[in-house]
Amino acid sequence: MDYMPDDNSRYKDVDYWDERYKTEQCYDWLGGFSKFQHLLEEHVKKEDSILILGCGNSSMSGDMYSAGYHSITNIDYSSVCISTMTARYSDCPGMTWHQMDVRQLCFPAASFDVILEKATLDAIMVEEKSPWDVSPQTACFVHQALTEISRCLKPGGRFVSVTFAQPFFRKRLYARTEYNWSIKQYSYGEGFQYFVYVMTKGEQLSPEDAALEKKLLEKNLLEDTKSTPTRIATTQNEDKEDFLSNIDL
Repeated sequence: MDYMPDDNSRYKDVDYWDERYKTEQCYDWLGGFSKFQHLLEEHVKKEDSILILGCGNSSMSGDMYSAGYHSITNIDYSSVCISTMTARYSDCPGMTWHQMDVRQLCFPAASFDVILEKATLDAIMVEEKSPWDVSPQTACFVHQALTEISRCLKPGGRFVSVTFAQPFFRKRLYARTEYNWSIKQYSYGEGFQYFVYVMTKGEQLSPEDAALEKKLLEKNLLEDTKSTPTRIATTQNEDKEDFLSNIDL
């Protein structure tokens, strides 16, 4: 069955995902867990409490559980997904599933050692028309999500983001002092490269990332004085390819 939507904007529509999850068994964006397991093992301990954002019907949570990570909380905004995955992994003690919005995480502050997302933030940005700019609306959505992620991380906790977005673009979203984290970057894949960003709560931005934040703030202030909409440059390619054409699994 073809699950490709007619328009990329459908990727932000929960009804699209509910319908898709009724028949699709499993799909792993940006490759399976084994592709970046070596990177994850450097930053995530087996005993860590882990939150996975936008879990979907990916095998990643199950693969991580099999690898020894037994404290995994999964969220997705599709009730169909959560119902299906709850039943599928009912024999995995310590693995839980919840319907939830990444912008409103229903957990107390400092709840998790690790928060992990794989292509969830990429999907949030699928409606962007300009390849270099994120609209104020989407920038606000992402900021709300990142604020919640930072809130729910324990001191020293790590936010791990797996994406197709290159550092030049994605770090512009993550390099903000208010999130109270440092940023490290890695990559994996042959031919087409995917990227893993690890943000550590309580560590300062590097001088390079702090300079990037300052530069973007100055740019936004300048645009405000010109009465033009504030926009944040954040995508991967200069051409106008859509979201899925950037992903080569």
